[in-house]
Amino acid sequence: MRIVSGDGFSGWHPLNDTIMGGRSSGSCHVTREGLVLDATVVEEGGGFVSVRSPLFSPPLDLSAYRALRFELLGDGRRYKLAVACADGVAGLTELIPGGLRWVAEFGAPEGLSQVEIAFADLRASVRAKPVEALPLGLPLRFDASRITRLQILHSKFGDDGGPNPGFRSGPLHLELRAIDAVA
Repeated sequence: MRIVSGDGFSGWHPLNDTIMGGRSSGSCHVTREGLVLDATVVEEGGGFVSVRSPLFSPPLDLSAYRALRFELLGDGRRYKLAVACADGVAGLTELIPGGLRWVAEFGAPEGLSQVEIAFADLRASVRAKPVEALPLGLPLRFDASRITRLQILHSKFGDDGGPNPGFRSGPLHLELRAIDAVA
């Protein structure tokens, strides 16, 4: 199922480390082919740039699917997918500063390629740190029926909270052509 492609990326916007005092800069624009992220990444003081979707309202119900597939024109860096879900645990995840995200790293080979990320590979994270359970020990479970936002980041942190081995400071250029849900 096609989620977005081409000029359908309208409403996506950049979110960079400047929100926490960093110095990276990035912007995005939509073309006929898709979403283009142009950025300069500065490691000191933050170390990330990203693009994210508008809030999906109502949330996307992708419970009939097992993965997301990205068609992209990559630059050889490692990126991270972050998925936000509507809270199904009595609002407890809304109490977590920075918000709970479900993340997975992926490589964006140079040139046009397709990258698939299985929902089973997503890991709970808050501000680039893995999370195993909610306060009071409540278990976390990814809910593909309540997806509220998608975000693609290039960050100095990997999905395990450690250094991203594919991180590079400097100019960055990534083009997202399409995002599909895969059964």
